[in-house]
Amino acid sequence: MSEDAIRLVTIGRIIRRRWRLLTILAVVGALVGYGTSLLFPPRYTTSASVLLPGAWEERELLTQAEIATSSVVVDRAAATLGWTGVSGSELRDRVSAKAADGNIIKISGTADTPERAQQLTDQMVQQFVTFAARILGDNTDPEAAARPEALRQMVVQTSRRITELADAADPGQTVEGVQARTELEKLRTALQEAMKKLDEADPATNKANMVVMGPAARPTGEAPPTRMQLIVAGALLFFLFAVIGHLAAARASRRLRTEPEIAAALGSVLLGTVDVPGEGPARGPRGRGPRAWIRWLLGVDTRWDLPTPQPSGGEVGRQSRYRQVCARLRDRLPAPRRLLVVVPDGDEIARRAAGQLVAEADSDPSPTSSSRGYPMLRVVEVSVSRPLVPDRGTESGALVVLSAGSWTAGELAGIAEACADGRHEVVGIVVAGTVRARPTRTAGRPPHHATPAFAVGDDARGGSV
Repeated sequence: MSEDAIRLVTIGRIIRRRWRLLTILAVVGALVGYGTSLLFPPRYTTSASVLLPGAWEERELLTQAEIATSSVVVDRAAATLGWTGVSGSELRDRVSAKAADGNIIKISGTADTPERAQQLTDQMVQQFVTFAARILGDNTDPEAAARPEALRQMVVQTSRRITELADAADPGQTVEGVQARTELEKLRTALQEAMKKLDEADPATNKANMVVMGPAARPTGEAPPTRMQLIVAGALLFFLFAVIGHLAAARASRRLRTEPEIAAALGSVLLGTVDVPGEGPARGPRGRGPRAWIRWLLGVDTRWDLPTPQPSGGEVGRQSRYRQVCARLRDRLPAPRRLLVVVPDGDEIARRAAGQLVAEADSDPSPTSSSRGYPMLRVVEVSVSRPLVPDRGTESGALVVLSAGSWTAGELAGIAEACADGRHEVVGIVVAGTVRARPTRTAGRPPHHATPAFAVGDDARGGSV
């Protein structure tokens, strides 16, 4: 794969050509997600809210949220619930509290059943309100606790004294008497309002006014991640990892894809490119044995990173390409001679192209004319792992036919060395590709080149190694 940005067409090609493998891996991922859900039993979560009246600073609300999940509150809730085998330390991981807007503390509880989740949350709320009220009500300074009560007594006495003064004022309707009584009433009202504000600012009053905003609702669904979420996540992760693995393998591939790279690896010149009609998907495994069946079942017996075949320019255009290659090959040879057509073993596209090339060379209408005719060709398939080319005999020279994007530089260099060991000069290179063939116009009448290409390729392979 080139260093170009990965496009959607590449991912679409992976899905289209590897859908069997991707489907199997997605199923495996779903099974892994299901197995994971069995290790983690379902959980149910519910919550309840506690309102804190009065003016509270943000840090004070955070302190109350910490108190709600403190060990004292959780241990008291665990002791009250009395669940077998469940201690306060275990419950501490199942409860949480957070300060919300509007002086609200939201307490949440999680358990393995909806009923237990509801019971846990309600008990946590109750224990929190009780414990917080106790904290706010406790006062370790007796003098400070007695001061508000003494102030109230003084206000009561002052109010009584104001009443006495008002009664003792001039009972007549003089201006001075009316003004005195009015001032005394204003003073009484101011004292009452001050005392009311003092009561509202008293933490003990806020403590007593904590409001539980209803019991916790019984949960109707599992808390995430649910079993279905784990199954879907497992399938999706395995699918994505498979696609990413294909892209990474293609990016790290060292197979040669351009014609100049192929020519440089073989140390010869490119005579041209030829096309063969693309074949449909294989209806059975290529080879025998369980490994071949597995590869066919997974769909990995065909390359996915090859580009989509382009529409064919027609039979005439394909035949013209083969004639041009034969003509260039003839022009490079000083005299007519026999050549080996070397095809890497396993390169089906190259094998078909070599068979068609042999058929075209055999169909030269004028081998004795001034054009000297096309050279005689014989196909041999060479293993890229242990390349071995027949020694020079009746053939003197080699023509390498291969498809682009299938072999590395080291593999092609090995084929070139094998040709040199067999005393064959690599006189040229032909790169083969696939095209989408047009449907035949007459059913039952295949193109005239189809049978000779395969027949000649198979018969001429008598010297294969």
